[in-house]
Amino acid sequence: MIFVPVVLLMNIVAYYVFIPESYRMKITRSLKDNGNTYSFLFEILPYLLLVSMIYLFVKSQGAIVTLLGISPDYGLARYIFLIEGNKVSMFQAFTNPLLTYVSSFVYLFGFSFLLIFTFVVFILTRQIRALQEYAIAVTIIYIVAFPFYIFTPVKVTGYTLPNVIPLLYNLNPIIYDGLRSVDPFFDNCFPSLHAALSFLAMLFIVFRTDLKRFKVVAVIITLAIQFTIFYLGIHWISDFIGGVILAVLSYYVATRFRDRIVGKFHVIFNRDD
Repeated sequence: MIFVPVVLLMNIVAYYVFIPESYRMKITRSLKDNGNTYSFLFEILPYLLLVSMIYLFVKSQGAIVTLLGISPDYGLARYIFLIEGNKVSMFQAFTNPLLTYVSSFVYLFGFSFLLIFTFVVFILTRQIRALQEYAIAVTIIYIVAFPFYIFTPVKVTGYTLPNVIPLLYNLNPIIYDGLRSVDPFFDNCFPSLHAALSFLAMLFIVFRTDLKRFKVVAVIITLAIQFTIFYLGIHWISDFIGGVILAVLSYYVATRFRDRIVGKFHVIFNRDD
């Protein structure tokens, strides 16, 4: 219940803090030009719909696994354990309630804010190319990660390693139920979407915007998110490495081949029936 209002409030505050007044004035003027606004919305709508559809598809994992009768193979988790053992437990060597609450806020709200506000930045500053690249890269990350979650899932460290506590899941039953609704088996670990998507957003903010203050904030939030995925008893180190590699590759593909991909979209959406 509280998730959407909090993230929305964070985006509103960020709008006034990080979007320069010169951009805000342009936004106000452009809203008065209905023709220009409709043209802009038509340009970005297919990519927003693409990300929304792929997100809903990935979050339907439980239903898909049940429908197809897939029996998950947890063999990958055994190899990860053989490689890194119990190293993640060192992040919980200094747990305390305040750090747990702050980390949970960053993991739940800071992550969502960073991903959404990156879209908002490109929309408000009318950077259609960057928005298209970002949407394509996000889609690539979800498409690559999804088969791992279906066929070679990896349980969260808090429910696997003896010296790691699932701090986030133990925090509140509402949080537990909410997370279970999007990750029904608590095994969407490799690669880490929190690592992949936050790093991706940071790359786009740093290299595709001129918002100096938000660049600093994006880097800080991204680094904080990486700490929380270990501290809260969720991800393995291998998940983090896989997520970062996936983010970099997705960024490269989206920025390098954007013109070809967008061309395909234009063919699909402008095709005469």
